[in-house]
Amino acid sequence: MKFVAVSSCPTGIAHTYMAAEALEQAGKAAGHEVHVETQGAAGSVPLDPALIAEADGVIYAADLDVQGKERFAGKPITDVGVKKAVHDAPGVIAQAVAAVEAARAAGTVPAAGAAAAPVPVAAAPARTVGVGHRIRQYLMTGVSYMIPFVAAGGILIAIGFLIATVAWPSNGAIEVTKVVNGTDGAAFAKWIADGFSVGSAQAWAVLLFWIGKWAFAFLVPALSAYIAYGIADRPGIVPGMVGGFAAGLVGAGFLGGIVTGFLGGFLALWISRWKVPKGVRGVMPVVVIPLLSVAVVGVLTALVIGPPMKALNDGLSSWLSSLSGGSAVLLGVILGLMMCFDLGGPLNKVAYVFATTGLANAASTSAAPAKVMAAVMAAGMVPPLAVALATVVRPALWTENERESGKSAWLLGLSFISEGAIPFAAADPLRMIPSFMLGGAVTGGLVMAFGSGQLAPHGGIWVLALISKPLLFLLALVVGTVVSALAVLAMKRLGQGSDAELADEPVARPAVARAA
Repeated sequence: MKFVAVSSCPTGIAHTYMAAEALEQAGKAAGHEVHVETQGAAGSVPLDPALIAEADGVIYAADLDVQGKERFAGKPITDVGVKKAVHDAPGVIAQAVAAVEAARAAGTVPAAGAAAAPVPVAAAPARTVGVGHRIRQYLMTGVSYMIPFVAAGGILIAIGFLIATVAWPSNGAIEVTKVVNGTDGAAFAKWIADGFSVGSAQAWAVLLFWIGKWAFAFLVPALSAYIAYGIADRPGIVPGMVGGFAAGLVGAGFLGGIVTGFLGGFLALWISRWKVPKGVRGVMPVVVIPLLSVAVVGVLTALVIGPPMKALNDGLSSWLSSLSGGSAVLLGVILGLMMCFDLGGPLNKVAYVFATTGLANAASTSAAPAKVMAAVMAAGMVPPLAVALATVVRPALWTENERESGKSAWLLGLSFISEGAIPFAAADPLRMIPSFMLGGAVTGGLVMAFGSGQLAPHGGIWVLALISKPLLFLLALVVGTVVSALAVLAMKRLGQGSDAELADEPVARPAVARAA
């Protein structure tokens, strides 16, 4: 059979591409042809309409709403989550085959090789999901669009700080922060015209820091806008964007942005479903929906949502700033456990979003949010590095495919792609996941204890130059990786009589190039 598929995950990075490769390989192994459209962070290349027309069935391996569903009308559809495709791609292929055979038996589509044209049928209903899952989908849609702003802004600010330490040897971070925070837009334009010098390290430090702050300024509006987009599609973007901008102005922060995103999205969705005269329909999406939704969201944000969200956001910032000693270490341990529990799943993303959104309030790498970011990134690197090390230390405990996957995990781990350990966790979750969590907790706690901080929200080992106390950061990472690898080996041996009794079941190899 021939299948077309769409894969997407909340962040649009690793799971999206791992699911695509897993489906393609599983289809090939079963004698089927599978073509996958990845709707990831890097955008997507739509499937060729000719492939869709020739396909026997369609597979959705998506945790976000699939874009362009109308293209697949009339085809039997199998709808699963992205993790199902990563963990059990052969099962998904088998499910898709069964769906096609059932449709043929029911007479809604012709059997393979039949001359008759297909009888159009409605797309199969999507899998049933609960309210909680839907809310998470909407939230993760916003997060997936927000992360590029955080990544660009965070790394540029970190580079600005790095240059500032050279330009002002004694107190670079303080000086560059003072210049940027004490200047408005008009003063910036004057500074560019009169004060910027191409050969000045101080000027470049200020400029890059400034550009990074501009990117950060879109963090809450983008989060809010694309939560609303996930709910109401395009009509939700304007009220969500304005609501997020207003939340930033009144000091409600990312928590206020989340609230305005849901408010703007559901309000736009409700208004778009009004039954209006035919003559009014044309102006609904360009005038009526944005006008009413923006007005309501703006007023409610300023008068109702803003004050309590500002108090909550200020309280959270104060709590983070007050952390020291044992409380800071405990927070690092908890974040490390969350990062390593589900490897890109809900708990992992909660910890990551908690860290990245806090970066907007970090004035330097010594600030509490910067330390939280360092702890989260280091802990997230542990699982793939631990399995990679374990396959090297005791190769006899692993199958050939597992050893090959271990080689790939080195690169994924060093690049802060926790999903590199998913094949191992999926094959043996009861032994692997606790081992990962142990090492992640150690690393997270040590990073907080050492006081290492960073403003770059991603990059792994490749942004080491932007991390304060880099040697201590590396020490925490190495210690946690060794602890986790030893736990993996101990658990791997637990209950096994000998190396010869190891199962020969292959483990799917991670999609190294595409995931990274």
